[in-house]
Amino acid sequence: MCGIAGLLAPWPREKIQAHLERMVDSLSHRGPDDRGLHAQDGFGFGMRRLSIIDLAGGNQPMWDQASGLGLVYNGELYNYRDLRQGLEERGESFATTSDTEVLLKSLARQGLKAVGAWNAMFGVAAWDPRSQTLTLLRDRLGKKPLYYHWDGQVLLFGSEVKAILASGLVTPRLSRQAVWDYLTFRYIPQPQSIWENIVALAPGACLTLKPGQPPRLTSFWANDQPTGQPSQQPLGDFADLFRDAVRLRMEASDVPVGILLSGGLDSSAVAATALALGHRQVNTYSVDFSGGAEFSELAYARQVARHIGSRHHELTLDRATFMERLPYCLAMMDEPLADLTMVPFHELCRLARQDVKVLLGGEGADEVLGGYTFQYDAHLWQRVARLQRLPPWLLKATARAVGEVLPNGKRELLEQAARVPLLQWNLQNLPIESKNFLQDEKEALWPGFAGQDSLDIPRQEYGQVRYPTPLGQMLAVYQKSWLEGDPLRKSDRMSMAASLELRLPFLDYRLVEWANAQPDEVKVVYDAQDGYDTKRVLRQYASQLLPRAILERPKQGFPLPCYRWLEEDDTAAWALERLTGPHSRLAGAFSKKLMATIVEQARLGWPQAPQKTWILLVLDIWLEGQGAQLG
Repeated sequence: MCGIAGLLAPWPREKIQAHLERMVDSLSHRGPDDRGLHAQDGFGFGMRRLSIIDLAGGNQPMWDQASGLGLVYNGELYNYRDLRQGLEERGESFATTSDTEVLLKSLARQGLKAVGAWNAMFGVAAWDPRSQTLTLLRDRLGKKPLYYHWDGQVLLFGSEVKAILASGLVTPRLSRQAVWDYLTFRYIPQPQSIWENIVALAPGACLTLKPGQPPRLTSFWANDQPTGQPSQQPLGDFADLFRDAVRLRMEASDVPVGILLSGGLDSSAVAATALALGHRQVNTYSVDFSGGAEFSELAYARQVARHIGSRHHELTLDRATFMERLPYCLAMMDEPLADLTMVPFHELCRLARQDVKVLLGGEGADEVLGGYTFQYDAHLWQRVARLQRLPPWLLKATARAVGEVLPNGKRELLEQAARVPLLQWNLQNLPIESKNFLQDEKEALWPGFAGQDSLDIPRQEYGQVRYPTPLGQMLAVYQKSWLEGDPLRKSDRMSMAASLELRLPFLDYRLVEWANAQPDEVKVVYDAQDGYDTKRVLRQYASQLLPRAILERPKQGFPLPCYRWLEEDDTAAWALERLTGPHSRLAGAFSKKLMATIVEQARLGWPQAPQKTWILLVLDIWLEGQGAQLG
């Protein structure tokens, strides 16, 4: 695990090296253990290393003597032992025991075909001095980041945006469209970044740059349709895949490995499986907020820790610490992300870093196996589709009548269904109920800018995927968008800000491909008495490992009191001053009156208003940290 950076430009070695050093050193948090650089006329790349496998011999850049190919990479090749054995059987010899050398030699011998065998998370930069060709690769689901800038002459790349900005070669210009999209999604959807002239390499993508040619983008993994067959024994097949995913991520390390444990089904299944595989006395870590039992999951986490016999560690986060650490966390994100769990997540990683360099987590289970309210909303989507065949006047009357018997959140969704197109309604509200800004709300909020409809992005993604059911379509789209845009982006930046590597067994590509090929009933079923049984195959598997209380508890997510704080007069006053006062970074562009209304609605406890308020606050705080202003 590390941070990588580099540049390709028609300059002498000395100039390349000067810019490269600044780029690489901006990533020191991602790799405090070592620094490696290579600079020559026209090209340079380097890395900061967090040593995990072959602590002494895995330094980068690494070169293959036979082909001349050089490589830096950020990530982990979990099945490197099996791949190494296969290469050795074909006569290959190795100078180290690192996964980096296995990745390098497989790429040198097989070219891009090698990537299909990598069970890994990665951002790779490979340099072929013979053909003067640079190749950038990003893993299938986007677990590891990779950004680049191309101006027609110079290519810059880095694991984080800050590496590109640190070069001093790019003038950062805020992308107004990216801000527009952020208001809808609460994150910046790829491939754009918050800066106009810096973009992300998409998950499963390859960028190739040859002399005299523009960059060429191709894809080695698309996830657009099922690639396997339904299982005859889904529980057994899932158990085999999941156990192997956990095994690989526990064993591919020469340093201690810990586990994040919320007490929910997903992280508990990871922890219980690790212990069942023989990894005794594993460290587990949980976080809690002080003052508010309704937000606490510690009782569940403690129950699981006792059940599996882990060495359990806890962190209690108070309000003052949260507010103090939020600006730092946003700065490390490089762009606004209104997922406030980043703060407790980062603080927990800092705690764990005292004991371990590697953590396993439960992220991805919902998007792969059907958590959240996917199946309920898939059925609701089908009902709305039928409703929207009605004349508009009858549709609105039906929405009002049916809404009288629905809970507030679902009532608002149905009312939205009466006034926006079906696909927009679906994209805006699934799987998480709408708490963000719709197009008409953004137009009122930002009267000086009319951005492209943000939902064009997932509309295009829905048009690309070919799954047989609404649930399958939703899961595929969220794996391509939300998963990378929020949970993976947050988990990478916040763990690496603590110089710690996070591994996610539920996002083993074999498990993802298997799950996407299964019928809905393997993932979610409906019972008239008990309601929806989400992540069904995982619950069946975990029933042999975990207490019943863990299996049956409702999904809570990362519990946060931050939204409730806005109902307090002092916090509401702070938010109002922050957004509309003289030092606001938004007031020059956004409607002060509308922002004040949203804050007041949050103070009164209106649904959706707290999330919208924090979306605005996060943007303002992030802009302040950048010394920028929205105009």
